[in-house]
Amino acid sequence: MKPSTACCLAVATVLALMGGVVDATVVTTCKAAAGRDGRVDYGFCVSELGKHHDSPSADTWGLAKVAALTGLVNADNAVYDIKALLAKHGTDDGSARAALGQCQELYDGMGFAFAEAHDDINSRDYAGGKEKAGEAASMAHRCDDAFAKAGVPSPVTQYSDYSAQIAVVCSAITNLIQ
Repeated sequence: MKPSTACCLAVATVLALMGGVVDATVVTTCKAAAGRDGRVDYGFCVSELGKHHDSPSADTWGLAKVAALTGLVNADNAVYDIKALLAKHGTDDGSARAALGQCQELYDGMGFAFAEAHDDINSRDYAGGKEKAGEAASMAHRCDDAFAKAGVPSPVTQYSDYSAQIAVVCSAITNLIQ
């Protein structure tokens, strides 16, 4: 077997083990976004955008909108989990309940911010889209701050981290649109 054939087979095996092939546009767009904005986590970008059903047919403009939609879904999932935590009988600590309540409001607002980012990008108002994505990231940080002030660990840290990262991806990809 030629070395080039062995290399191609190895790459194909790795891609098969990863669960499929990520569209080349996602890869090239994430690479360009990471190259232009050092805050972009290339692996996160490829992984998360590659999961969305619209990504294979999306151009850069479409991928910016996919990033905003992905942020919206994450915010909605956070609200669902926060409501479940508030309904639990074990959440009797007043400061934790207050922080959860504040985060529920913030994640509701974050969902709207990501939806508005999508709409702005769709309308080609790129500055507005980036501003709304930035607002979403700010709300994630404010949720983390609410738990820090309460002196309790946040049960929604994974949502905050995700929201901040996808907001950066959304803004960075929007910056690539000509």
